[in-house]
Amino acid sequence: MTVHQKNRTSTPARLARSIVFAAALLWLSGCSAPGGDAAPAASPPGNVASSPAASPAGTPSAAPTASPEAAAEAPVQQEAPRLAAAYADYFPIGAAVEPDQLEGPAAELLKRHVNWLVAENAMKPDAIAPAEGTFTWERADRIVAFAKANGMGLRFHTLVWHSQTPEWFFRDEAGRAMADETDAARREANKKLLLKRLDRYVTAVVGRYKEDISSWDVVNEVIEPNDPDGMRASDWYKITGTEFIETAFRAARKAGGPELKLYINDYGTDNPEKRDRLYELVKDMLAKGVPIDGVGHQTHINLDYPSVESIIESMEKFHALGLDNQITELDMSLYVYNDLSDVGPVVPEDILQRQATRYGELFAALRDRKELLSGVMFWGIADDHTWLSTFPTERTEAPMLFDRQHQPKPAFQAVTDF
Repeated sequence: MTVHQKNRTSTPARLARSIVFAAALLWLSGCSAPGGDAAPAASPPGNVASSPAASPAGTPSAAPTASPEAAAEAPVQQEAPRLAAAYADYFPIGAAVEPDQLEGPAAELLKRHVNWLVAENAMKPDAIAPAEGTFTWERADRIVAFAKANGMGLRFHTLVWHSQTPEWFFRDEAGRAMADETDAARREANKKLLLKRLDRYVTAVVGRYKEDISSWDVVNEVIEPNDPDGMRASDWYKITGTEFIETAFRAARKAGGPELKLYINDYGTDNPEKRDRLYELVKDMLAKGVPIDGVGHQTHINLDYPSVESIIESMEKFHALGLDNQITELDMSLYVYNDLSDVGPVVPEDILQRQATRYGELFAALRDRKELLSGVMFWGIADDHTWLSTFPTERTEAPMLFDRQHQPKPAFQAVTDF
């Protein structure tokens, strides 16, 4: 996740949806729909994986899936098993959402198949606190209200991150960039000011949602093996070292109490180098009494990488430390790292079958080792809304269990047929 996107759904994506809707109306009225395939819907982002997630999964040769021009508002299939219900004896199943998905077809899909939600963008610092002392709660509140109305649990993502954090955090009282300061005394004053701001922010946010949200991404993506000391060289780290991590966790525990579950979240945790650096950081924090309850494993994977075994091994390592694990941002790209090709507007059947096999293997392993984790959160619910449609380039993506028409894919059957 070396790159992070912030924009909401793009103009081409909105145009594509309009074309699909117009085509459906024309069909219903007995007219011919426009020729050609609608462009894949671009979606708001989540976090971007820099672990291998993009090269052609294979040459399209098998029978294609249904055209994207099929009715975008097809009803949720009532005969399909309920996803979360299938995993009732294992762990919660969740999805990342934007507030505009809380009504209409996406909402119906969510209500039928998941029992856990996380905000894709609406609870990140730039969305909640655009200016110091100013809070904009409405979008986050909508997600909380929807979850409560439908008996769903909630995760919080994320209190601290190097991306999507407003600049006011990192400006001194004169408006200068704290990270550029060279005077030792001023640097120390800046560190104290930044940590004070962080404490106030965490206290305010946790205080508002502590009764509604049980698990919290307190800090996100702080490990980067290629940076000095293996720590991401963010402004947080440049200004405070690792003290921002300690401050955030302690403030969250103080504001939320002992019942909240507090997580450190990262991508690429299946990579031994990154996993081991995260392990050492967490072990050091626990020795200092920092209240970390678990590790969030984003798990942005693809058809080839990483191995299921490496995902399980990472969770085993943190479980042995006495920590919980959660899969927090699961999706499966059709492409592997550094490839910018495109399968075309219709995903070939052989690729969908490869995806199904891989999803089936992953969930079989998770069921078998259910003691290692307390939940699986998909980074979206269906293929019409995924950050992968525009990262690392705009193209067809299909990383979820439901297609762009909200119908179950072969991957859905592989995950639920056990």
